[in-house]
Amino acid sequence: MPARLTRPEELKELLGIPFTAEQLACVTAPPAPQAIVAGAGSGKTTVMAARVVWLTGTGQVAPERVLGLTFTNKAAGELAERVRKALARAGITDTADQDPSGEPAGEPRISTYHAFAGQLLRDHGLRLGIEPAARLLADAGRFQLAAEVLRSAPPDFEPPSASFTTLVTDLVALDGELSEHLVTPERLRAFDAELLAELGRAELTNADLRQVPQAALGRGQLLGVVEEYRARKRARDLLDFGDQIALAATLAGEVPEVGRLLREEYAVVLLDEYQDTSVAQRVMLAGLFGGGTGHAVTAVGDPCQAIYGWRGASVANLDDFPDHFPRRDGGPADRYSLSENRRSGGRLLTLANDLSAPLRERHPAVVPLRPADGAEQAGLVRCALHTTHAEELTWLADAVAHRVATGTPPGEIAVLCRTAAEFADIQRVLVERDVPVEVVGLAGLLHLPEVADLVSVCQVMADPTANAALVRLLTGPRWRIGPRDLALLGRRARLLVRQVDGGEGEPLAAAVEGTDPAEITSLADALDTFVDGGGPGPGEDDGLPFSTEARLRFAHLAAEIRELRRALGDPLMDVLHRVLAVTGLEVELSASPQALAARRRETLSAFLDLAAGFAAGRAGTAVDGEATLPAFLGFLRAAAQYDKGLDGSLPGGENTVKVLTAHKAKGLEWDVVVVPGLCAGVFPARSSRDSWLRQARTLPHPLRGDAATLPAVEDWTSAAHKEYLAAVAEQLRLEELRLGYVTFTRPRALLLGSGHWWGPSQKRRRGPSDFLTALRAHCESGPDHGEVEVWADEPPEEAENPALAAPERDRAWPLPLDPVALTRRREAANAVLARLAGAAPEPEAEAAAEEAELTPEEQRAVASWDRDLAALGGELRQARSAVREVPLPLSLSASQVQRLAADPDGFARELARPMPRPP
Repeated sequence: MPARLTRPEELKELLGIPFTAEQLACVTAPPAPQAIVAGAGSGKTTVMAARVVWLTGTGQVAPERVLGLTFTNKAAGELAERVRKALARAGITDTADQDPSGEPAGEPRISTYHAFAGQLLRDHGLRLGIEPAARLLADAGRFQLAAEVLRSAPPDFEPPSASFTTLVTDLVALDGELSEHLVTPERLRAFDAELLAELGRAELTNADLRQVPQAALGRGQLLGVVEEYRARKRARDLLDFGDQIALAATLAGEVPEVGRLLREEYAVVLLDEYQDTSVAQRVMLAGLFGGGTGHAVTAVGDPCQAIYGWRGASVANLDDFPDHFPRRDGGPADRYSLSENRRSGGRLLTLANDLSAPLRERHPAVVPLRPADGAEQAGLVRCALHTTHAEELTWLADAVAHRVATGTPPGEIAVLCRTAAEFADIQRVLVERDVPVEVVGLAGLLHLPEVADLVSVCQVMADPTANAALVRLLTGPRWRIGPRDLALLGRRARLLVRQVDGGEGEPLAAAVEGTDPAEITSLADALDTFVDGGGPGPGEDDGLPFSTEARLRFAHLAAEIRELRRALGDPLMDVLHRVLAVTGLEVELSASPQALAARRRETLSAFLDLAAGFAAGRAGTAVDGEATLPAFLGFLRAAAQYDKGLDGSLPGGENTVKVLTAHKAKGLEWDVVVVPGLCAGVFPARSSRDSWLRQARTLPHPLRGDAATLPAVEDWTSAAHKEYLAAVAEQLRLEELRLGYVTFTRPRALLLGSGHWWGPSQKRRRGPSDFLTALRAHCESGPDHGEVEVWADEPPEEAENPALAAPERDRAWPLPLDPVALTRRREAANAVLARLAGAAPEPEAEAAAEEAELTPEEQRAVASWDRDLAALGGELRQARSAVREVPLPLSLSASQVQRLAADPDGFARELARPMPRPP
């Protein structure tokens, strides 16, 4: 195609972007393999769009011969929009332009990695025997099919996990890891057989080593159901995302013709966020566009931001790109760097560079970030170390409220947490200060009380051994069971399995903490004894002195759960709405002023939307029946386990303070970022990823495609195992450091970081983490770097956590309800019951109802109900009407005019309820 650009200066003028020298070098590089290490905030998307403009504008490639791949639909849409606008601004894709065939010039193809693999299989899958009509099995279908397989497992199946929900999650996890690393079940079975033989010859001298053969045996059991799971997918022509990538990688490796065709179709390939690609994705891409062909592949990424190793990503892909995609002459691909950060102030970048120094040692291609001209002295850090967790929450909420009050839009503030466990408390303290707040993501929603209560009921319905969920319900505001009766219930549960224990608190703790299905005592079974004669009942003298009120509440809850369990086989959304109706949770959220102020009804609606999306994702996958509750609970467990969210939820557009995990913040930015919980063992975290030495669901390191970059076990002695654990700990430390680097490069102007000594329920003190200590050192390194607002002294050695300290006097539990609110509720309830019975309400109740002043929140709620009732009433009257008016469309086709003239009533019925017409 003819050249429109000849000099880089023309590109600057056409796009109106003041490119740096680094950016121009990347943009104008010749069409050959290259890796661009793009630091945080360095404009990688701008560079990719400009590179497309340069290569097309200089006549080196036609726009339609450019392929761009990224991870999410949102990122693909943003990149496509950037490229489209840049090409139009440069005058390259004007509608008047035509290619030699006389057709309008095309546009680049921008897609996600998974969508590209899916299209590859549709076009060439028959070469491997894959039908083009194979359907995608989304997350909902995966968990549903896994549950179906486990329900029909053979009698000799010995599950390595405690609960059915856990088994569902483990099956899906192991199947996914096998696909991500291109390992066949036969290869895994052979490895574990050899491992067990080797372990049988070794002397396993400690408990950790003795867990290794148990994990291998459990993996063998799990592998059997994984094979059945895969067989059912094949029988129904179903593919999940992992299958798509694995089969596409096989296609790329075994059928060279496919790569040749794609290289002819796409002369230039852009790979975004390449550090987050998996081994299977790298094998697919290298097989199609690498292998010494010298194809013009540009991979863009940052090894310092490789935070998705837990889901199969391999940072080694970016480090080794020059070898995987060599030039045509056999030499390694070129590397370029983008280091000018145009997001954050210079002082914030100094902090980020100090933190990332160990990462740059591991990845020599990474260079320190530098600020844009004029921003060298911008950016502030404020930090604080508090004595207690409660004091930290108060400081955080006051700081955010102050920023909002002094003019910072709430939408320009984010609170980033290491895990979602803090979300409920953070939301509460911000709501108390009238700060609009939004919790982002499924993992976050699961920790909010209204969602946690709904999920707890569902867990008890689906799993009689869900003791922790049942305890949450029993001690919650609805049932309000005290510790004495709760402990007695735990003892009765032990009696039912003839395992009498001593001490009132111990049976309950054992019931909640058990792991082996054969050893778990079921509190739900004990609860059932209050409504039937299946064990020690209310009329039998079992020596357990339950209070009269507790007996009544136990019986009521047991009957309610029994009734709800009858709906377990119903469609998922029907089950959830039935739970809400039976428990009264939705009514409570609508009637409570506090719940209205906290937008708890909106939170519940957001969760139900996610559940509806899960159910909708099941449609058309040929899995028997609708999406069910057990499959959904397995999906939720996976989301809570990884705490990064399996969903693609992103912050909404409302002007609210966003509360989200650090993992979800990647790629986003705000003026002000608050990072609480910078405590030792919390952030950076000490908790390790699943270990293949202990967990049956985890693929052994030696079988992974990136095994060369992972710690290895030299032998099965205690000393070697200790060295292995130290190497794993170092690897996890670097992963946490990457997450910290991502977190601290999100703010444009202000970073607030905090921690505490005493957690909300911990007996051992925490203290500042390395991250918080680094923030303090940064603030103290210069007068303009920031401020250490509070730094509490370390508590004395003999000190105890104030939150756990024994009270000076006995306190009632459950806490008494607000007497004024309780009186109003009872009066309103009496009035409702009287109306339902057809009698006039008691005069005092009617007077109280009339005289009670509604709060503004209540007035808005009542007005909303009135509008809904009016609309529903109108719809009902219209539906019952014998005659229905159907509005005509603004325009009619000739055939529609003929049908209207021939049969007006029939045409109206057709408009009201369109039906497919034969061709």
